[in-house]
Amino acid sequence: MTHIQFGWAMPFDSGNTSRSNQLAAYQQGLDIIAGHFDSAWMGDHVQFGTTSVLEAWTAMSYLAARQPELKFGHLVLCQLFRNPAHLAKMAATLQYMSEGRFILGLGAGWSQEECDAYNFPFPSPGVRIEELDEALHIIKTMWREDHVTIEGKHHRVKDANCQPKPDPIPPIMVAAFQPRMMRLTARHADWWNTQGIDLQKITSQVQAYEQACNTVGRDPAQLKRTLQLGCYCAPTEKDLKKLIDNKKINRDWSLVGTPEQIVEQLRPFIDLGFDYFIIGADDFPHLTTLETLTNEVLPLLNN
Repeated sequence: MTHIQFGWAMPFDSGNTSRSNQLAAYQQGLDIIAGHFDSAWMGDHVQFGTTSVLEAWTAMSYLAARQPELKFGHLVLCQLFRNPAHLAKMAATLQYMSEGRFILGLGAGWSQEECDAYNFPFPSPGVRIEELDEALHIIKTMWREDHVTIEGKHHRVKDANCQPKPDPIPPIMVAAFQPRMMRLTARHADWWNTQGIDLQKITSQVQAYEQACNTVGRDPAQLKRTLQLGCYCAPTEKDLKKLIDNKKINRDWSLVGTPEQIVEQLRPFIDLGFDYFIIGADDFPHLTTLETLTNEVLPLLNN
């Protein structure tokens, strides 16, 4: 029987409440899921329209130190923001300090707005994928070898040393939705991530992912399939109605239901080979969804 794991996709905005209340809600959420969920995650943005956002690496490092029972990662880091050799060193250090609880999530980057605002180069999609490919090659090499010299088209290192080496080597997650990124994922990643709950769309992506693995000679079963989605969940229909009230819900993104209904909504994705769901609790900083997923949904899935 497939063992299902959950991660919590924590909001990356600074909230519509006081700092103390926001930090308390993060801590309470982490304490609720500790020992039940496998991990916690945060997106990587320096600005996001008019939303006030937290810097992902700093925020995640702080929270990882606050809850030692969970793994932590980013969904996903933007490779445009950080030099890959420096990122390899940052990841190795966090893996050392967290005693092996870090997962490196990395993507090509997509938001021109924040790159323009912060003076990060924003090349074409094809170039961004080439850059990500080289970045992953550098990171993986620096984690395993000493005195690394690589001369790439976009990135280069000369006699670069990363000590202490990460132990164990962190899993690498890549978020990929299109064929070229799927092939990059098949070459480099340990985990594949996609997003949303449009079953037809996700089914097509799974087929493309499996074809990409076949193209590069990789067994698709070697990569963990992870799905990011939103969720409103409450113990009863009455509680659920109160929870969602008159909120606008994106039905291509968020599951909505009681524990039994959420389990049934997840079943088609489990049948597609997904055994790891990274779930945003859409009612946060309220904790009803996290509490119900922890105490009722996970036990139902893993009975």
